[in-house]
Amino acid sequence: MTTLYTQKRGERTQLSYMSAYRLMWMLVTFDLPVDTRKHRAQATKFRQFLLDQGFEMSQLSNYLRLVNGQDQFDTYSRRIESNLPERGDVFIFQFTDRQYENIVRFSDQSRRARRKNPEQIALF
Repeated sequence: MTTLYTQKRGERTQLSYMSAYRLMWMLVTFDLPVDTRKHRAQATKFRQFLLDQGFEMSQLSNYLRLVNGQDQFDTYSRRIESNLPERGDVFIFQFTDRQYENIVRFSDQSRRARRKNPEQIALF
C-alpha cells in the first residue's frame, strides 16, 4: 500500500491509501529520425513535450511517468497521440507499481539494487 498525502499551507494531511496494483507506470519509448534539421527539431520538441507532461527521462528515448489508474493512462496516451512527430515509431507500455518493483537493472556490467518505489506520493 502507498499512502497518498496532500499538503495545504504547510500542513500535511493523510488522504487515503492507494493500491500498488492501481498505480501504474507509463513507459514511452521511441525511435525518431534525426537525419535532417527538421527531424531533429521534431524529436527535440517531442522530448520536451514529454518532460512538460511530467515524464522523467530514463534514457534518451525512454521516458517514465507514474499515473493513478487506467483513466489517467488513457488521458496521457491521447495527449501523446495528439503530439506525435510526423515520422518515427512511438510505443507506450503500461505496468503496475508492483511490476515496476521487480525490474532488474544492469549498469556498468553489474547488477544494481532494485529501485525503491516511493513510500508516499505528495500532491501540492
